[in-house]
This record gives sequence, C-alpha cells and structure tokens, in this order.
Amino acid sequence: MKLRDKLNQLKAGKKAILAANFYNFETLSGILQATSKVQMPIILQLSESSIRYMGLATAANMAKTAIKEYNVEAWIHLDHGSSVEMVQQCLDEGFDSVMIDASEKSMDENIRMTRKVISIAERYDASVEAELGFVAKLGQAQGTQFTQPADAKHFVESTGVHSLAIAIGSAHGFYKQAPNLDIELLAQISKAIPTPLVLHGSSGIPDQMLLEAIRHGICKINLATETKNAFMLALKDRLKNNNEIDLRIVFPDATRAVTELIENKLNTINKA
Repeated sequence: MKLRDKLNQLKAGKKAILAANFYNFETLSGILQATSKVQMPIILQLSESSIRYMGLATAANMAKTAIKEYNVEAWIHLDHGSSVEMVQQCLDEGFDSVMIDASEKSMDENIRMTRKVISIAERYDASVEAELGFVAKLGQAQGTQFTQPADAKHFVESTGVHSLAIAIGSAHGFYKQAPNLDIELLAQISKAIPTPLVLHGSSGIPDQMLLEAIRHGICKINLATETKNAFMLALKDRLKNNNEIDLRIVFPDATRAVTELIENKLNTINKA
C-alpha cells in the first residue's frame, strides 16, 4: 500500500501512524523491534542531518534491508526536506515519501515549491508532505503563528499535497512549558480540508492529548527528540563506572530503551 493511501485510510478511521526518526543502526533496530512486537505499521524518517551523518545511500539501504528482515509494514520518509534537490536525491534512492518544508517562506513560495515537488514525486508514485504555519524548530522560540483553516484550504487546493503538517501548539525538541495543543483549531482544519494532517514535535506531549489530537484529525505523529534522549540516557547509564570498550556490549541497552519507548508510543496510538 502506498503511504498516501494508508494516510487516507487512517483519516477515514480517525486513526494515526507513528513516524519515528532514526539516527544509526541501533535506533533503527530499536524502532523496528518494537514495530515487529506490536505488529503495527510505522514510518521511518530521515532528516537531512541524519542523511549527512550516515550518507544517503547507506541510510536508505539500511532501512530497506531492516524492513525486510523484521518483516514489518513500513515506509521511508524524508523529514523536513529543505530543497527540491534534496527531495530529488531521496526519491532517486527509493524513498516512499518526502517532505518539502517551505513553511518559513511566503504562502506563494510555499505553494510554488510544494507544487514543484509534487510534480517530481508523481514520476516516482511517491507521497508528498508539506508544512503550513510555524512549528518551532530546535533553538527557535515557540510562536503563535498557528495554521488557519482558510489558509489550509487555499494551500491544499493550490497544491494537491498528500499530507499537511500544521501548527496547533507543538514544537520540535523538549518543551520548556507544558504543551497545550489547540484541539478546537485542529478540528476546524480537519473539517475544512480532506487532507491527512501531521503533528510535528510530539516528544513530551501527554498521551491523552495525543489521543485527542488523533480523534480530531491527526493521522501522522512525528517522534524524534524522545528517541535520541532515551538512547543517550541508557548509554550514559551503562557507561557509568564501566571500562567496557566493546560497543557491541554497551549499545544493546540503549537499543532496548528505544524499543521500550516506541512500543509504548505505538500502544498509546493504538488506543485511539
């Protein structure tokens, strides 16, 4: 099943899928171990920084091989693609889906770039995600430029984008204050457009708030920061007062922490 078909299916059923970023073999393995255990589909995401770290071909082929080995339903997605060139490279490597993030540009430029990416992705039968509104990235102050229903309708009608990340109060990274999603605004946007909606910055959002978001139109939930944090906390704990130098011995504890986190997230999403 194509990812855009899966997202449309989820929207119709008021359900959602987890989209988890991976950063190395260990985090990829941890994510897919959880997916295999729970038997739920998942989206494996790669950011541009992870692609630079691992290499595009290496990261993509590692994900493709792991999906087969774990025998799970999964798709590979470019998270926050900043350029048409990056999108093209990822599609050439066999990505199922790409995101073009022109959210900090003008509406007209966001529409223009998104339409360009969609025209390219059509040749690969791949899905396209865009973002509208301001979802603070790491190091940015959380803003109040939330996505408005009329703007979302105009954007979707002008682009035909397959999924849309919206700003309703979430932010990337850990929250300095308790997150508070605008569920009423989410419901209005979901009613205004037929497009599956995406929530970025889910790390730290309480389970009940995530479930409310799913019930009111969120179909894809992005998770990144919590995964990195779980891995590093477990690794640091394993290395305390420890002279072990074999990474094959110390990394599995960190991988298990990722598996536990993803398993809990999947089980939470499954309650919707």
